[in-house]
Parts: sequence; C-alpha cells; structure tokens
Amino acid sequence: MAGLRGKAASISDYRALARARLPHFLFEYLDGGSYDEVTLRRNVEDLQSVALKQRVLRDVSSIDVATDLFGKRWSLPVGLGPVGLSGLYARRGEVQAAKAAAAAGVPFTLSTLSACSIGEVARAAPLWFQLYIVKDRGFVCDTIARAKDAGCGALLLTVDLAVPGTRYRDYRAGLSGSLRGPASRMLQVLQRPDWAWDVAMRGRPMTMGNLESLLGSGAVLADLMGWVGRNFDASVTWKDVEWVRSQWGGPLVIKGILDPDDAREAAASGADGIVVSNHGGRQLDGVLSSARALPAIADAVSGRVPILADGGVRSGLDVVRMLALGADFVLLGRAWAYALAACGEAGVAHVLKLIDAEMRVAMALTGTTRIDQLNEKILERTASQATF
Repeated sequence: MAGLRGKAASISDYRALARARLPHFLFEYLDGGSYDEVTLRRNVEDLQSVALKQRVLRDVSSIDVATDLFGKRWSLPVGLGPVGLSGLYARRGEVQAAKAAAAAGVPFTLSTLSACSIGEVARAAPLWFQLYIVKDRGFVCDTIARAKDAGCGALLLTVDLAVPGTRYRDYRAGLSGSLRGPASRMLQVLQRPDWAWDVAMRGRPMTMGNLESLLGSGAVLADLMGWVGRNFDASVTWKDVEWVRSQWGGPLVIKGILDPDDAREAAASGADGIVVSNHGGRQLDGVLSSARALPAIADAVSGRVPILADGGVRSGLDVVRMLALGADFVLLGRAWAYALAACGEAGVAHVLKLIDAEMRVAMALTGTTRIDQLNEKILERTASQATF
C-alpha cells in the first residue's frame, strides 16, 4: 500500500486507486449517490465553478491556516466527516483514519454506521461522533452515554435521513437487497485478493461496531439500507433535538441543513453549530449543492453559530472556496475515504498534507494570509456565479 501512495498526486488519483482495490459493492457504496446522482455531480461541479479573485504584491510570505472551533485550536479549518462503513475500506479503517487525523491536528468524526465501535476508536485517537436517531430511544441514549465515556469532543446529529434515499448503484452492485445475492458479493471479494486478505481476513471481526447491541454480531451488509429504512425514525422533530441536547453536555452540531429557515431553527434549538450538507448527494437528488446553499445560510446565521460545510470538496482549493462562501470549517467525506481505501492511514495523512499545501497556494495567490480573510471579498462575481 505504501507503493500505491506514490502513485497519488491528488484526491482524484486516490479515487482511482480505491476503485481498483475495493470490492465493487463497497466502492459503489462509497462513490455513489441517490437516483440519477444529479446532486452528487452538482456538489463537485458547483464548487469547482466558484471563481477566486487573484491578487498580487500582497506579502504572503507568512500564511497561517490554523483556526479555532469548539474551544480548540486546529491545524487546519478541516475535519474528517463521518463516512459509513469506512472501517471496511481498510483494516480497522476508522482507527487508521482517526490516527491520521490526530497526527495532523484535525478532528475525526466516527459514523454511527461504522465497523469499529466508539470505544475501539477512542482508545486509538480523539474523535467526534455522528449520531442518528433510531426508533429505539434506549439505544440512542446508551450511544450518547458511550460517546460521553469515550470523551468525544462533539456530537454531530444527522437530521437528513428520516427515510433513506434510493441509491441505484447499491442495488445494481448487490449491497442493499436486490438485484444480486451473496454469491455475487463473494465473487466481487475474490476479485480483490489484496483487500480480502488484509481487511476481510486480518481485519476481523467484520461487524457494525456501534450497532451490535441492536443487531448482535451479525453483519447487515446484505441489506444495509433496508435495515436503515426499518429502524431510522421518520417521526423525529426539533423536540428530539432538545431531548438529545438534554442528554449531551458537549458541543452539539446539527448536520444536514440546506435551508436558511432550518438553520435559524437549529440556532434557536441550542445547537452549537450546523453542517450545511446534502448527505453527499445520497438523499434527495436534485436539491441544491452545498456550495449553492451555503451563502444564504451564512447570511441567516453567521455569527450566531459556527457553520461547517461538506459536499464535493476534492482539494485545498475547494476548502478555500467553501470558507469564502461562508463556512467557518469544512468536513471532508469521500476525499479521505478514497485515500483510506487505497493506502490506509498513510493515504489519509497524505490527503491532509495535500489539503494544507493546496490551501496555502490558494491563499497566497488571493493575497490572504489568515483564515478569517477568506470571505466574499476573494470571490469574483461573474455572471455564472451570480447565484452564489
């Protein structure tokens, strides 16, 4: 895997390496979106279309990319966002990613739908935890308690999965139910012998670590989204956010905000932050990209709560764009997961170094030296960018 890292100069390179290493159904789960993947594409394309204003002769000899969030100084305005099943992309993958994040001085967020449990990851490195509310409130309460015991630095409550989006790629690949059965998945595994040996054999137990009290030790990969549909709670309202707030004393972040009114509601609910996100284009296809939704939300709540954002970030240049559009902090998703699948902890560490280096170049060439200078003043207001 160390040799593979030498083949990667960018996050898109890591995507190609991940595709070559992962069984087909796992890559499709990671890479795909819902329905025709319109929003998935918009996340990347809209962000890349944001034009920056180049400035010169500004003394950019000293650039500081550190920032403060939730009472802590971070080396970058960047964290690793929650990615489901990432523990299956590499051996004990969430542990590897958390170690890379800790070494780089950025936060790592563990998904509820992880292979490694909160406790296992917390023993290796500090973490944030991403929470879904399921019908069994006792399980939710116990999960929050485990996050507390593990010393999680923040709780990201994901609110945009009242029902699961329809993901055609998962059906075609045989992950969620449907067109192909276990024999097809086994064949896909056998076609990736390096992954099979390193992850499926040496990385056991292959379980959903945070869900074992609900599921036992049995895997739910064969019908993951079916399980989500049966167990996630479509009746959740802002009252449930208040209930979570009562259970959790640390920073509470509402993830899945696309509308300014929902952002105002989140701020009024006592949340300590929001994440502008469309779930990586995996829920309601056709909604705004995060980049297009972000400015109006920033206008609504900037200064009241920190604004985090994810969706389509594939470079340090994209991080600068998100910050200029109104975010205070940016979460990476597929970007770090591709690198984890390709090269494990070393790949994630390399991606964070790429982000750092690319941010510094973008800041130097826009005449900025501090994160708080990355705002609308560095954006070109072209006709095509008028809606941002």
